[in-house]
Amino acid sequence: MSESNRSAVVQRKTKESDVRVEIDLDGVGEYRVSTGIPFFDHMLESFAKHGLFDLELTAKGDLEVDAHHTVEDVGITLGQAVRDALGDALGIRRYGSQVLPMADAKIDVSLDVSNRPYLIYEVALANDRIGAFDSTLVEDFFYAFAQNAGIDLHIGLCYGKNPHHVVEAIFKGVARALRIAVERDPRVQGLPTVKGAL
Repeated sequence: MSESNRSAVVQRKTKESDVRVEIDLDGVGEYRVSTGIPFFDHMLESFAKHGLFDLELTAKGDLEVDAHHTVEDVGITLGQAVRDALGDALGIRRYGSQVLPMADAKIDVSLDVSNRPYLIYEVALANDRIGAFDSTLVEDFFYAFAQNAGIDLHIGLCYGKNPHHVVEAIFKGVARALRIAVERDPRVQGLPTVKGAL
């Protein structure tokens, strides 16, 4: 994994999980991911690839209970790592958006790297199972991620029935919107705000 001045390592250990995240925001989309939840691994790999973030992520959780603690704690830790990697956030574009189609599904993502976290998640699925994975955990993941990364994140399902397609489009859409938002704009002097701080 390459290293830039916009990289971070965060480890979070509780009685329910042990998560370690290393991320480089200026990477090329290389990844090594292992959470014990195959579908979730696939989504996190897509997140890294489409965001061009180099990502090393390992998680060991109480999967014998269910996947909730692991998924949520990965969201917390990944969010903290993104926030740490941003540092002073000087020169970033701040806003990013992406409309992303995948087969029958289309997702609309907009976000603001504002340090004022919020999540709007308007995704209703008739079927909440993707193999053994509970797709309702996706909202929990992005809530934890947005809160800890300091991101105002809006995710809307335009249409789509297949839950695999919908969830994969969400992860790819968020990654691509975040990639735009954290990019440095050579025309931006200082922080992209009149408040003086994000």
